[in-house]
Amino acid sequence: MSELRMIADLMAVAARTAPKAVGQDFVVIRVVDGEELKALAERMADYGRRSGKKNFDRDGKNVAASGAVVLIGLKDAKTCGLNCGACGAEECAALAVNGHEGEFRGPQCALRLLDMGIALGSAAKMAGLLNADSRIMYRAGVAAREMGLIDADFVMGIPISATGKSIYFDR
Repeated sequence: MSELRMIADLMAVAARTAPKAVGQDFVVIRVVDGEELKALAERMADYGRRSGKKNFDRDGKNVAASGAVVLIGLKDAKTCGLNCGACGAEECAALAVNGHEGEFRGPQCALRLLDMGIALGSAAKMAGLLNADSRIMYRAGVAAREMGLIDADFVMGIPISATGKSIYFDR
């Protein structure tokens, strides 16, 4: 096992054990490396060409130069039932009937998105504690979801690298 794969696995543990609203866990995690990592990088560039969206190629080059990517997402996340309105709906029940499919499936409960954000932050913190460079990427999540690398409704990726200078800094 490579050192970066070990770090990615520890990042996955940090994401898994991160606090979740109402003690319910809808966070899904998958580590990608090797040939799947190369395929993800290629799909990112391809998605940018097909969609006309900027920087998918740039981020794809970063992923190709990385040792692993930790994918963190939400799957079938139920609302917390608080009717807080943070998602834009007056009542939680409205989220279930107003679904939309695009790069991600939504809408999502704002508190569940916070769960995912805390998991992402916990994973990125673990990378930092272990001196691996990382960057949270929306674009990696879009391509990973399209490829079926992770069964998630909403997903982000965290590529990691260990070089003399962070490959994610001057882009």
